[in-house]
Amino acid sequence: MTAPERTVHIVDDDASFLAATSRLLRASGFAVRSFASAMELLERRDADAPGCVLADVRMPGMSGLELQVALARSPNPLPILFLTGHGDVPSTVRAMRNGAEDVLEKCAPAAQLLRALARALDRDARDREVRARHHDLRARFGTLTAREREVLGHVVRGRLNKQIARALDIHERTVKLHRSAITAKLRVHSVAELTRLTDEAGLVPLPAPPFP
Repeated sequence: MTAPERTVHIVDDDASFLAATSRLLRASGFAVRSFASAMELLERRDADAPGCVLADVRMPGMSGLELQVALARSPNPLPILFLTGHGDVPSTVRAMRNGAEDVLEKCAPAAQLLRALARALDRDARDREVRARHHDLRARFGTLTAREREVLGHVVRGRLNKQIARALDIHERTVKLHRSAITAKLRVHSVAELTRLTDEAGLVPLPAPPFP
């Protein structure tokens, strides 16, 4: 099965500009989908499709900046860059603060636009790798039992098996069995790697009670 094509999703209420920009990008080797409004994009885009969004800042109904917020809240927050026909400094600042790849004037040189789009597509690829990694880590941690997460909480705090056994009122041999299950499920081989993985996943193990 081939990977889905990375696509530039163009959003502009100016039909002639939308058509001209679509032709330019297709001629430059980009896959393109065009939309006459922000709502049309949100309703019609493939939920998991890779790519980026090129949008006008000012549009009837939902503006480009509002579209940026909606995309950021979605499970597939495509990078966005803006084209504007107006020198609106506050909008530019707001867009960049919210993570826009770039804000360009509609009269910007084509080469500048193409470079910005290439950056946005590369950013999307990197972001997807990070999301896939986090999804995989959460899936692994999701296989742990409640007791294993308790033991994990002690392990990443540097406690020894005998200390964990005493804190949880279980046999030290049972602690060893739990630790073996944890390392097998999370596919790690050391406490350092286990600690790093827990931190990378952004997960906090079940609180370990104070060591008596």
